[in-house]
Amino acid sequence: MTSLTAATERLLTTARSLTDDDWAAPSLCAGWSRAHVLAHLALNAEGLAGVLRGIRDGRPTTMYASDGARDGDIDVLAAEPPAVVIERLVAGSAALADVAGVSAGLAPGTTFERTPGGQLMPADGVPALRLREVEIHHADLDAGYSASDWPPATAIAFVGNDAARYDGPGFHVVATDEPARWAFGSPAANAPTVSGPLGALAWWATGREPAAVLSSTTGTLPSLEGR
Repeated sequence: MTSLTAATERLLTTARSLTDDDWAAPSLCAGWSRAHVLAHLALNAEGLAGVLRGIRDGRPTTMYASDGARDGDIDVLAAEPPAVVIERLVAGSAALADVAGVSAGLAPGTTFERTPGGQLMPADGVPALRLREVEIHHADLDAGYSASDWPPATAIAFVGNDAARYDGPGFHVVATDEPARWAFGSPAANAPTVSGPLGALAWWATGREPAAVLSSTTGTLPSLEGR
């Protein structure tokens, strides 16, 4: 079972356990209910599957028609009964799994447009992009699954990805429960060091609110602006 398959199964288990009231409750994503988060994940899977099918068939397509259409589609699907959202999530995930192998055969640097004329995204990295969406938004549901439940290999990959994107003042990051450390930016030997459990570090590195278990040698966590 791949990391993405396992993560999707965990997400579906949580989704199926929610009551109607749970679906309507706020998520950790500002302005979104849990239904919105799950609707987004369903539509994200459909969009990524469409991108890979388009590449495979020689008819490149964007992930979304526009940002406005994306947001509107999420609102519409979130208003449907939970069973409908879960059905779309299951079908979209299966559709993506069917074409995920396309990404493995692409040349490094192959991209697709998120929206027409918009952000370019790595087509060869679609499975990794989807894994990030599933794991982070599963935790965003605030329904008993958190970053501390992410498999260590996944959390390590997430921090590594965020470290590579960061271009601010350098600092070190050290996990206290795994043999893992990273350099954010180009830290000098005396640069600050942030430490804490791997899951909490990974959650913070995504730009989310830091947990109290994280600490810095300066007493203040570095800003992640420029990440």
